[in-house]
Amino acid sequence: MKVPENDPIEPTNPIIHSNSQLLQSILDSIPHIQSFKGKWSLIRTKLSTLQSHLSDLSTASINASNNPLYNDLLLSLSTTLSDALSLSSICHSANPPDGKLKTQNDIDSVSAKLDNHVRDLEVLIKSGVLHENGAVSSTTTSKRESIRAESRNLITRLQIGTTESKNSVLDSLLGLLQEDDKNVLIAVAQGIVPVLVRLLDSSSSPEIKEKTVTAIAKISTVDSSKHVLIAEGLGLLNNLLRVLESGSVLGKENSCVALQALGHTKENARAIGSRGGISSLLEICQTGTPNSQAMAASVLKNLAVFPEIKENFLEENAIMILLRLSTSGTALAQENAISCLCNLISRDNNMKLLVGREGGIESIKNFWDSAPSVQSLEAPVLMLRTLATCSSVAEVIVENEFLPRIVGVLNCGVLGVRIAAAKAIYDLGYSTKTRKELGEIGCISLLVRMIEGKAVEEREAAARALTNLMVYAGNRKIFRKEERGIVSAVQLLDPVVQNLDKRYPVSLLASLVYSKKCRKQMVDSGACVHLQKLAEMEIEGAKKLLDCLGRGKLWGVFTRH
Repeated sequence: MKVPENDPIEPTNPIIHSNSQLLQSILDSIPHIQSFKGKWSLIRTKLSTLQSHLSDLSTASINASNNPLYNDLLLSLSTTLSDALSLSSICHSANPPDGKLKTQNDIDSVSAKLDNHVRDLEVLIKSGVLHENGAVSSTTTSKRESIRAESRNLITRLQIGTTESKNSVLDSLLGLLQEDDKNVLIAVAQGIVPVLVRLLDSSSSPEIKEKTVTAIAKISTVDSSKHVLIAEGLGLLNNLLRVLESGSVLGKENSCVALQALGHTKENARAIGSRGGISSLLEICQTGTPNSQAMAASVLKNLAVFPEIKENFLEENAIMILLRLSTSGTALAQENAISCLCNLISRDNNMKLLVGREGGIESIKNFWDSAPSVQSLEAPVLMLRTLATCSSVAEVIVENEFLPRIVGVLNCGVLGVRIAAAKAIYDLGYSTKTRKELGEIGCISLLVRMIEGKAVEEREAAARALTNLMVYAGNRKIFRKEERGIVSAVQLLDPVVQNLDKRYPVSLLASLVYSKKCRKQMVDSGACVHLQKLAEMEIEGAKKLLDCLGRGKLWGVFTRH
């Protein structure tokens, strides 16, 4: 409730009491002013608002006086009100002794400070921190409640005070966020993200911008908080891109970290492309620190998924820049550069040829041979698979002795690598020669083991690769020697195994049905029951295979290879 200007406040806090007296003195002085009456009329309105806020503060919790923020604001307000009172006395004269220009500047300065005080007190009052201060110090308060209260306090302090004070608050906030991911979730729930975005947008201090981006980057690494950042839309994105272009080294790195979380949507990818983000990221890939190069390449990897911004990459000579990074950067930078290239060229045979011609395959071989872990091989395996869909490049891959390398990871402990390898084998089995070589180096047995795996995607990739390899008669002979080969393939026919393309196990079994032994194994394993259901579902090849098993005849139905 607003307090009338002539109704003095009687607070118990001495600082509020002192400020109330100063404020009332200024209000009493204003009617006697002769200079800049219009400006003082505006100041009068601000003073009335401040009077109302002081009244609200006077009724705050008794613990409020123990809050440093509370006392700092009131002391700062006291200084401004004292300056305003002195200035009002000077303006009682139509010709101020210091001259009109200086006096006008002083009035504008005081008026701006009063605006800040009004805003700061509004934030402080609405935050509720004054009423919870006592509870926060209670020994019975849970740690979670303590973190929640601390987050609210820091959020409040980030919105008021000087650049120096906000800088200090950011240090405290970063300590809180980096201590535990649970603290990040609590701070996000209390509303830290919009406050950080506004601070990033409004602050001109490079140090504050750097620390704010660091806080946003930390939040972006917690999966359940990413949606809050994405909801901030172009406001956050534009600020991150500005830091990416002209910020400090640490600011650029953390901007890349945050952009990794934001670059997964088509809308944001387009925005980054249209606002020069790809150019800035590629510049970092060329001249940035080793860590920032890896981070920038990771952002580009996510963006390259969207064909809508492919032109932005081509305009910046991205292929050549990424190829250089794939040979000269850190292991992580090389891995991310290869992944980015893979996404970028996946739909364009001309770009695949360019990569092959400009040393891309040699880069993959070098990275493969020095890879820090099996996990990191997923990127080069996927790249080989993408390149292999172009027949001219596939031949070069085989010539560079990649088949043994790919077969060698079919039994590794990383699911993604195994799946990528099986898909690559399907595309590299483009001729009788390569199918024969793949069979001879032990590929069949490893793929059979994969179709017994737990992941549906792994089982499907293995079955698909086997259908291609079975075109070569020698591989069919190898498959027949696998004790569980037929049984495992029949299990894939079961409609209970969902999200698996049934055409692959049908085709695989069809290539072996000419063998009486294989037919018997199929029937004994329950293939007919499954095929009957698949035939009703009109799965390609199911009815023909079922008929063949039912009649026990081969001739005229399947071609012997």
